[in-house]
Amino acid sequence: MTRIRIAIVDDHPMVAEGIQSILESYDDVEVIATLASGHAIIEQVGALDPDVILLDLNMPGIGGLSTTEIILERRPETRILILSMHDSPEYITSALSHGAAGYVLKDVPTDEIKRAIDAVMAGQRYLCTGAKGSLAPYDSSEREQLTNREQTILLQLAQGKSNKEVGVALDISVRTVETHRKNIKRKLGISSTAGLTRYALEHGVLQGTGVSL
Repeated sequence: MTRIRIAIVDDHPMVAEGIQSILESYDDVEVIATLASGHAIIEQVGALDPDVILLDLNMPGIGGLSTTEIILERRPETRILILSMHDSPEYITSALSHGAAGYVLKDVPTDEIKRAIDAVMAGQRYLCTGAKGSLAPYDSSEREQLTNREQTILLQLAQGKSNKEVGVALDISVRTVETHRKNIKRKLGISSTAGLTRYALEHGVLQGTGVSL
């Protein structure tokens, strides 16, 4: 049986130890590290090779959002599951826009953490009930829709092309690409290139291109 390799990153030792104790009760999970900072996981992620990182948002030094973005730029196949005490829509949407695969509040029943891990390992996005409730007023159907041109540019960007390469491909100026890129991020509520790629994958934009995370 292949075990899911988990790294826990939280600057509160009791929290990290509690989560580790919960996860070690499952036969298909292996906690390979408990770390106390974003710097630590960034430095060690290559050697540890985790399948899933359980990551706190608020830590000394580099925070969870920046940590998420850096790790996914380097290792886009890693699933990052945010464990946080914050249930405000701003925290949740920021985490997802930075590429997090899920968001779970720290006060959830213990078995829900395992359900969240299984979901993100299956390629799904996971939000606990409390997080879903907080996001209810921010339903995606109310977002401003992308134009056809913006969808085309999103496809190019999500394939890893630079603004210059997109400009050449579409015969438009780099400045025009930059303007479209800003508008795409604003409309989707996404702040990183990794977030754009993950959005494109989840919504079928990259279907058939061979791009994967």
